[in-house]
Amino acid sequence: MTRILFVCLGNICRSPLAEGILRRQAEEAGFDVTVDSAAIGDWHIGQLPDPRSIRMGEACGCKMTMRARQVRPSDFTEFDLIVAMDHANVSALQAWRGSDPTKIRLARSFDDSPPGAEVPDPYYGEYEDFEEVAALLESACRGILRTIS
Repeated sequence: MTRILFVCLGNICRSPLAEGILRRQAEEAGFDVTVDSAAIGDWHIGQLPDPRSIRMGEACGCKMTMRARQVRPSDFTEFDLIVAMDHANVSALQAWRGSDPTKIRLARSFDDSPPGAEVPDPYYGEYEDFEEVAALLESACRGILRTIS
């Protein structure tokens, strides 16, 4: 079983949406994966995802009941793949004590996006920005499943 952790800045927008989408896609495809998400920062620990992320995730057929948590040192041994939403997240993860850079990848590196493409943070945007993020994550998660199968 492959264990995948999605990471974004606060763990209330992009990474929980990615978690929900990959979990749904894996279930539909019959893949046995463990999926979780976490934050670089500690601002939202214990909170549900942003209401717009919940709405978007539910529209995509995902259960959005996860609670925000911060990355912890054990994540680097407990997960096979750590998927970051942007370059700032990658840098923060690589700087984490005990991190394994070979496990850290950008989410959009799994699809046909140009090298280095990021998943934009929709936090300060509108619902339409969450729709764009969900579409990007649907593609990235399909690529992740192709990679691990």
